Amino acid sequence: MILLGLTGSIGMGKSTVAAMFADAGVPVFDADATVHRLQGPGGALVTAIEARFPRTTGPAGVDRAALGAAVLNDDAALRALEAIVHPAVRAEREAFLARHHDSPLVVFDIPLLFETGGDRDMDFVVVVSASAPVQRERVLARPGMTPARFEAIYSRQLPDTEKRVRADFVIPTDVSLDETRAAVMRVIACVQAGQRR
Repeated sequence: MILLGLTGSIGMGKSTVAAMFADAGVPVFDADATVHRLQGPGGALVTAIEARFPRTTGPAGVDRAALGAAVLNDDAALRALEAIVHPAVRAEREAFLARHHDSPLVVFDIPLLFETGGDRDMDFVVVVSASAPVQRERVLARPGMTPARFEAIYSRQLPDTEKRVRADFVIPTDVSLDETRAAVMRVIACVQAGQRR
């Protein structure tokens, strides 16, 4: 089985590219979706998060805005949250691998792949990238996003230029969807042949 890490900074189009891999028949582990489920109504992490960060949960699970406000500019709080979340996500990842043990290729869609050292566990790494103006426009179009919040998130992520250098493959998303999809198919062909860019 080939483990392909898929990553990219906020607003780069990673979810779109992940969907293209899935459409091509490649199993995709979506770290963000897993976290949302674990923090959703009745989620396995809700009680632990409420205990550590009071008044950040409710009937709908974790209030992401309240939790974000509690950890965004507090490194110690962020590390405490990661200590709750990361082990649970690792367990979900192991279950995903067990379910797809006979697949020749699987994709791990992990936003902070380099930042957490997860790239060391991958056979290949794909970075999804777009120009800075396109990235900013996409992020600021999101509901509830502000320039200050964007900058706070952006500052915690490895710069796109560094991610591109460290990647085995770069998939552009500031081009047509057909061009992006063609790049995805080229990556699949290359990794299955054991080739890097």
